[in-house]
Amino acid sequence: MTTFIVGAIAGIFGVAYFIYGKKQQRPVPLLAGALLCVLPYFIGDMTVLLIVCAALLAAPFVIRWEL
Repeated sequence: MTTFIVGAIAGIFGVAYFIYGKKQQRPVPLLAGALLCVLPYFIGDMTVLLIVCAALLAAPFVIRWEL
């Protein structure tokens, strides 16, 4: 049940990042959003899922890559 909740929250943030990245034409939030939507299906361990999701949530603030 906890994995489902974390996956749902990651998906909500993923959609928001994806939409933001698409509208602003910024590849880092776009890619992070897509990965946040997909990765909870493939990662079964809760600790690894939380670490990966936290890293993807922080990526657009850390990586400033413009096209």
